[in-house]
Amino acid sequence: MEWTKEERYRRLEDTDPEEISGLAARVARCPWRQGYHIQPETGLLNDPNGFAFFHEEYHLFYQWFPLGPVHGLKYWYHTSSPDLVHWTNRGVALKPDRDFDSHGVYSDSAIEHNGRLYLMYTGNTRDKSWERMPYQCMAQMERDGRIHKFSSPVISGPPSRYTDHYRDPKVWKQKNCFYAVIGAQRSNLTGCAMLYRSIDLYKWEEVGELHTRLSDFGYMWECPDYFEFDGQGVLCFCPQGAKLNDPGNIYPSGYVIGDPLNVETGEFRHGNFRLLDHGFDFYAPQTTLTPDGRRILVGWMGLPDIVYPTDDHGWAHCLTLPRELRVEGGRLYQVPVRELQAIRGRERFADGKISNDTLSPAGFAGSRYELIIEFNNVDAVEFGIRLRTGEEEGTNLVCNTRESRLMLDRTLSGRPIAEEFGTVRSCKVNPLAVKLHLFMDTSSVEVFVDDGREVFTARIFPHEESRGFSIFAKGGDVLYRANMWAIEVEGSQLNVLGTGG
Repeated sequence: MEWTKEERYRRLEDTDPEEISGLAARVARCPWRQGYHIQPETGLLNDPNGFAFFHEEYHLFYQWFPLGPVHGLKYWYHTSSPDLVHWTNRGVALKPDRDFDSHGVYSDSAIEHNGRLYLMYTGNTRDKSWERMPYQCMAQMERDGRIHKFSSPVISGPPSRYTDHYRDPKVWKQKNCFYAVIGAQRSNLTGCAMLYRSIDLYKWEEVGELHTRLSDFGYMWECPDYFEFDGQGVLCFCPQGAKLNDPGNIYPSGYVIGDPLNVETGEFRHGNFRLLDHGFDFYAPQTTLTPDGRRILVGWMGLPDIVYPTDDHGWAHCLTLPRELRVEGGRLYQVPVRELQAIRGRERFADGKISNDTLSPAGFAGSRYELIIEFNNVDAVEFGIRLRTGEEEGTNLVCNTRESRLMLDRTLSGRPIAEEFGTVRSCKVNPLAVKLHLFMDTSSVEVFVDDGREVFTARIFPHEESRGFSIFAKGGDVLYRANMWAIEVEGSQLNVLGTGG
């Protein structure tokens, strides 16, 4: 279905309630609805926004177009959780209802200050000629959940030497000052990030560009996020158009690590750019701190401009599970937050040796589960696991020992997705000892490799009856040890639906 501009920019408030309820019923019948991931009730979900702990709860917002699975007039939708596992939908948080955000409440962040949660976001506007003008705006949320927008933008438009691609402020506090990085595009159509500071969150002054080694790296840096770990600075961002060794990765999301950012000059000395995720469907991550000091990341499990099978059912995309970060050996490690152990159900265990064979351990099957499997003492040419197998279907994780490479292959995962960009992704591993920790949901898989050194995120769309699991070795032997926990959510949806307000 082709959507006209008028259809994409219809307001939710001007829509017949029966249309929304009919769309919600259609979405609910979709066979690929997730069991324990955050997903929209209708329409399209994209970037996570405003991730913060405030008033004894985690608050997470996301970009939302409610009327269909396309990018249209964006709202902020609000969900909250006491534990990063059980999420309650709170409804629309920010609407595009002011002159400075008339064509979309865009990303990005939140910070607690003086007993309130301040939401800093980009207001998207268009004139009669459809020319864009972005504004950086602020709202504040009270402890009772009421949200009030500031009466005017806090940063009015981009500086003259930058284009209208100027968005996604991420705010943090350092000593007695607030800072924000904003994704930008220079007039010469190269990407960068801008730095601002404020003493009160109301008045902001430009510090200037972040001075990095990446002066010509893509045409726009989306969703920048700066934080510090053990005396090191980390900048995560999404460099649109960046040239990488993986040509199929058209929307990369990654990071650089270096010395702490000099907030007076904007100088940031750092190492090489690394991908945050080697899978197919990961973008626009955002981080926050827990009360006990852990740095937690959530990403958008989707990509722009890609058609997904759920589009036919009136919705698109979900968010990743929360991931705890750590810095080790000059790189970021990601592991699922420990709180997710609370949803482990019945456990199955298996171990042994496979010699040029395939086996399916008893009880190892399903569509929603957590799995930890370790491989050791390998002399096979290939080994790995097959997930969600059925008649002519299966998602494969294959380690090629000769190339020291682990591959995620979704060629036969079910309904095809963006095959023109490839169906296999890979990363380097030590093939003599490989550990995989993965979470399977109805239409996704997240794989944490070797205690989070690498990660794969992918949407998959198999038939409902494709629930098989197997372990294999080719051209030799491999020892394995596996634990699987069922995740039982039927009748007690972890992402609780609510009307909000």
